[in-house]
Amino acid sequence: MIRRLILAVLLLSASYAAANTYNDVFFDVAEPGWGVFVKQSNKFQFLAFYIYGQTGQPTWYTAQLTNSDGTGLNYSGPLFATTGTYFANAWQGYVLTQVGTASFQGSAVPEDYFHATLTYTVNGVTVTKAIQRQNLTDFALSGTYSGSIAGSVSSCADVANNGNVNGRFSLNLAQAGDASAATLTFNFVDTAHSGMVCTLNGPLTHYGGLYTITGAQYACSAGGFSPGTIVSAALNLLDQTGQGVEGKWTATTSAGCSQTIRFSAVSN
Repeated sequence: MIRRLILAVLLLSASYAAANTYNDVFFDVAEPGWGVFVKQSNKFQFLAFYIYGQTGQPTWYTAQLTNSDGTGLNYSGPLFATTGTYFANAWQGYVLTQVGTASFQGSAVPEDYFHATLTYTVNGVTVTKAIQRQNLTDFALSGTYSGSIAGSVSSCADVANNGNVNGRFSLNLAQAGDASAATLTFNFVDTAHSGMVCTLNGPLTHYGGLYTITGAQYACSAGGFSPGTIVSAALNLLDQTGQGVEGKWTATTSAGCSQTIRFSAVSN
């Protein structure tokens, strides 16, 4: 019972993560050496910039941004400079001064959780940069997991095949390396899908704390979640969590069906 409760909570978390949560380090690929840390809490973002002043000295700004358009993509708010006590002295406090504004705009490309546009203005000088999640270390994801899926099938030529999808599975994840092939094998154990096996495989692309497989090879036994043969598929999101993994895949079939499936699993 406790294990199922944990799985349910993780699946809710996965659904939110797939809706554009940007916790990561971002940088401009063409300009290594500066960047911005993004910490997101619901519709609020705290940004910490590590950039340089006019004479090349390290400069620190922070921003407090909110999302008000309902898309989960666009955040804006004030930009602050902070001065405070020399680190070797007894703490005497700090002074926070607004020096401008900042905005963080997630990519409008569907299923792109990896790129954004950063715009900030400091004392009348405006800077706009294309940024993406920065890789820090490889993630070792191989292992066995237990979890649940939640999703939907839509746009089928026969509307009777449209609807919600839920299920429980055991997962074997085999990862050859950081930017090499990975295979996810889902063995379903719930009553509705018992005995069905689905596999997703292809080369991983690594962005910060996330992975993706574009053009994934995807197949399910026992008819899968919708009729028709698979025309295209992608593992849009694969994320290592404190308990295991979570992610999302999408696929289309020859019967016109579109699948959107989110999953979350704990390590066995």
